[in-house]
Parts: sequence; C-alpha cells; structure tokens
Amino acid sequence: MHPYEVLRRPVITEKDTELQAQGKYAFEVAREANKPQIKQAVETAFKVKVTAVNVITVHGKVRRVGGRRALTPPWKKAIVTLVPGDKIEFFEGV
Repeated sequence: MHPYEVLRRPVITEKDTELQAQGKYAFEVAREANKPQIKQAVETAFKVKVTAVNVITVHGKVRRVGGRRALTPPWKKAIVTLVPGDKIEFFEGV
C-alpha cells in the first residue's frame, strides 16, 4: 500500500484537539493499514518523527433515516504521538 493511500483524513473533534497539546494527532486511516505503514505515511507526508502509533477500530452505529434503520460503515482511527518539539502545521488554528 502506498503511503499516501494510508491516511484518509484528519479527525478534528474536541477530544482529539485536546490531545494536540500532548503532541498526539488523530487520523482516519485505511482499514488494511497497519502501524508501521501509518508511521511511515505520517513521517513522509508531514516531515516529522513519530514515536508511537495507537490504532482504534470504530464500529458502525445504527442511524435512523425516516422509518428505516441504517448502519454507518466502520472505520479505523490512528492516534499518532510525535517527538517532543515536533508538530503538524496542518492542525494549527483549528
């Protein structure tokens, strides 16, 4: 898998924004991606040094659409810890 196919989008929520003060950033990643691939993709894309990668599989939720029930698709979330002093400029000001 190519490093640029691994990262799908940044996850910007209140909880994940608070983690940025600790040097941790959250991304939605490809379901097939593993920790070494995620580490390589972040280091290549943002020119930073990654110390740790934690991966969470977010299960789909049941949503109601009119009278029907639909299941949102599951996705994979990665929380990436950077070396102290490094930061990703993409997340600044959010």
